[in-house]
Amino acid sequence: MSNENPVTPVEVQPRPVLDLLPKYAAGKPPAAVPGLTSFKLSSNENPQPPIPAVLEAIREGVDYNRYPDPLATKLREALAAYLDVPADDIVTGAGSLGALTQILQTFAGQNDDDVADEVIYPWRSFEAYPIVVQTTGADAVEIPNLPDGRHDLEAMAAAVNAQTSVVLLCTPNNPTGPALTTAEVEKFINAVPANVLVVIDEAYNEFVRLDDAVDGIEMYRKYPNVVVLRTFSKAHGLANLRVGYSVSHPAITQYLRVIATPFAVSSLAEQAAVASIENMDQVVERVQRLVDERTRVVEGLRDLGWEVPDAQGNFVWLALGEDTPEFARIAGEQALSVRAFGTEGLRVSIGEEEANTRFLEVCSKYPKRPTLS
Repeated sequence: MSNENPVTPVEVQPRPVLDLLPKYAAGKPPAAVPGLTSFKLSSNENPQPPIPAVLEAIREGVDYNRYPDPLATKLREALAAYLDVPADDIVTGAGSLGALTQILQTFAGQNDDDVADEVIYPWRSFEAYPIVVQTTGADAVEIPNLPDGRHDLEAMAAAVNAQTSVVLLCTPNNPTGPALTTAEVEKFINAVPANVLVVIDEAYNEFVRLDDAVDGIEMYRKYPNVVVLRTFSKAHGLANLRVGYSVSHPAITQYLRVIATPFAVSSLAEQAAVASIENMDQVVERVQRLVDERTRVVEGLRDLGWEVPDAQGNFVWLALGEDTPEFARIAGEQALSVRAFGTEGLRVSIGEEEANTRFLEVCSKYPKRPTLS
């Protein structure tokens, strides 16, 4: 029998900030209900598969034993031609969230004087914002949205101070739906110091039909402190392949490439994204089908007396407040998974026609109508 004293195990501790971070809650799959087809309306996924050319590019993929091009050169060149921007102004990432993480790791965090940068963003907005901001060591400054779900840009501009390094604009805003206009974004950019990075998150850009909606690429062309985020996850239906990118000027990209995760975009994902760009007419056609369904759903809700914000993404927002959990449960009983945000409201993705029709039927029987006041 050994006389050695047992070694006391050391409990490894994570960084203290982890205790402060909200947990990212991915959309849950729908429950199986006898007699009903289940539909997932909780993750803003495109219910349509990628276009045929993309599926063919995936089938033809080879060299899985080799690392991909770390710069995703073919993809950046295809995007450069499509967007009419220099390829060197494009930095790819694992989805737009990966691209955003690279931006925040580069331009926000703790400084040598132990003073944290501040990152301002609207709230409620994309639920990953507070996680990725605080993970860098920066302080998150959340500015409540207006009652109609729009950014309060005046309050956001007023919150900018000497510690502000980055401001995030989400247009259309996920999960509430409204898009920003060109005039209000330009007014905002001109109201903040030129050394503050303004990130325009356009993950749902292809779904926007607002006449005077801001175009992030045009803002990037005019203002050197603007960075645009876009993704192939939504309109292109490539969520599982994780392809996103940012567009900004060389004064910014030179630093982003230092931080960028190596090989974040696989060669398979790159081939698929390039094929999708080369067949944008088919992508646009599929997006329009979803936009048409979105219009049907929004009009149907308003005909029922439901007040909903302007919907410019592939989803609608129901400001149900304390009734949010109850509605989510009822929808689940009808084999529809929706995305509930505590007691604030629900985001419901535009899905298959049958799913959207059933959602409207659930709403028609639910007696408590949301309001935007």
